[in-house]
Amino acid sequence: MTHKFASYRVNDTDLYGAVSENGMIALSPDFPAWPTLQSVIEANGLDQLEAIADQRAVTHPNGTFSYQIPVTKPEKIICVGVNFPDRNAEYKDGKELPANMSLFIRFARSFTGHEQPLIRPKASDKLDYEGEIAIIIGKQGRHISQTDAFDHIAAISLCNEGTLRDWVRHAKFNVTQGKNFDQSGALGPWIVPFRDRAQLDDIRLTTRVNGELRQDDRTSRMIFPISRQIEYISTFTTLVPGDIIITGTPTGAGARFDPPRFLKPGDVIEVEAEGIGLLRNSVEDEK
Repeated sequence: MTHKFASYRVNDTDLYGAVSENGMIALSPDFPAWPTLQSVIEANGLDQLEAIADQRAVTHPNGTFSYQIPVTKPEKIICVGVNFPDRNAEYKDGKELPANMSLFIRFARSFTGHEQPLIRPKASDKLDYEGEIAIIIGKQGRHISQTDAFDHIAAISLCNEGTLRDWVRHAKFNVTQGKNFDQSGALGPWIVPFRDRAQLDDIRLTTRVNGELRQDDRTSRMIFPISRQIEYISTFTTLVPGDIIITGTPTGAGARFDPPRFLKPGDVIEVEAEGIGLLRNSVEDEK
């Protein structure tokens, strides 16, 4: 059995464990040398978590803990933009598919966990959703070939790459501000250990807002497949265990409706992918 592993908080204590239908099975107390899921990934220890999880009962029932983002302090979170054919057409600039991928960086504190609210900031009411698949690097590498790319993946997860649309147009040449408001996006709920490329090559990815299907596509239609993403990114930076690559969102974000349909307090967004799970978040205004 392949377990799902999550980072979570009980009162003021941060833990990680295996996810079960009835709650969480704490595993971090068994591995004091690995205080976080990131340290587990760095030590190539997911198989050891698998082995011990089968022998444990639930320690924290549902409702007694809160989800954190799975890798709480990654060195890098690199996001791939405009990576589905229909997304390229949305820009209406008359340009063909690009030869190289668009990339930008996000900070860990711009994300929150499963079942936590996305925060619509005081500075803007144009918070938008973007459902995506996230990959977590497990083996360090530079100049990684596409042939070897999947050997460098430890696990996969989900992302709602929340964006403040007006703040990605504040300057001529960057999107950093609109992509990095605190708790404007979400990661999780958990990580699924990566075993086989069939987990990524052709899976369905959907986003629903208040139950309404807004985004629906398959990873096989990505302009830049995940193996190419790893190859390209590792050309200029060393990928290290715990790094996260957010792989691109399908068409259907709120900004592309006429009129736009931005998120508002009380909305519920669900990002779901085959074999990974469902990431759910509400929306609240910044206090």
